[in-house]
Amino acid sequence: MADPSDTPTALDRRQAMTLAGATILASALFAAPVSIGAAIAGPATRASLTQVRNATLRIDYGGVRFLVDPVLADKDAYPGFEGTANSQRRNPLVPLPMPLASIIDVDAVIVTHLHPDHWDEAAKAKLNKARPIFVQNAGDAAQLHASGFADVRILTENTAFRGVRLSRTGGQHGTDAALKALPQILGPVSGFVLRHPSHKTLYVAGDTIWNREVERTIATYAPDVIVLNAGMATVIGLDPIIMGPTDVLAVHRAAPNAMLIASHMEAVNHCILSRADLRAFAKQSGYSQRLLIPADGETLVI
Repeated sequence: MADPSDTPTALDRRQAMTLAGATILASALFAAPVSIGAAIAGPATRASLTQVRNATLRIDYGGVRFLVDPVLADKDAYPGFEGTANSQRRNPLVPLPMPLASIIDVDAVIVTHLHPDHWDEAAKAKLNKARPIFVQNAGDAAQLHASGFADVRILTENTAFRGVRLSRTGGQHGTDAALKALPQILGPVSGFVLRHPSHKTLYVAGDTIWNREVERTIATYAPDVIVLNAGMATVIGLDPIIMGPTDVLAVHRAAPNAMLIASHMEAVNHCILSRADLRAFAKQSGYSQRLLIPADGETLVI
């Protein structure tokens, strides 16, 4: 795995300057990462996405501030995931890149599923218990209610929140063989699509490999921007349980005009694909200008 501090070269960054007509924040690209606070300083109609850490995202969209899959613990707070690659390493591998207060200052939270690298004990303790939280199903909702959260809402294909349309999407957390081997552990997962008249359609695929659910979502919603969990998380003895380079390439081929954003990288022990290796694969495969791989703390205007 490459060092987590790896960042694109200046040439790679300049090649990535166009995001379907929207420019990446220049200060995020050529200097220090843009903080969440800076990302919301402009007009409320501007949409942006901040890669916080791992699969944790801050999305400002339609004037609403969403926090996705919050993992808020300090570096090395938890043991590595037993039976997975690099399990001797403690999670998270890296610290949060901005102050916690900035991360949790949001209007709503979206939790795609309750695996501990998407929803941790620190999030349970530190998030406002009255804040709306969207989840994938009744089982996840019951667990959040039991943790003291008062406003838990189940995502459907047609959910509305303050003028933003949210649609739950499906996924497959590993191959058929992986799901057969670990049905209770891998379990149901989800992603979601955000739509608003002022913005491009955004699809956050969640923990999934390339499969029919992802293909169907692309065909149904024709997203302009697609966020992919691309760290190639690996359980010993099984194929990767989230996307790797070939999955990302398959998404590009299904949606050649979409801008892809790679997330869930270099922050937990079992994600074995580095940003540098994915960037090199995309360049070799001829689609590097359609793929952005933000560093932790980096903000993209979408």
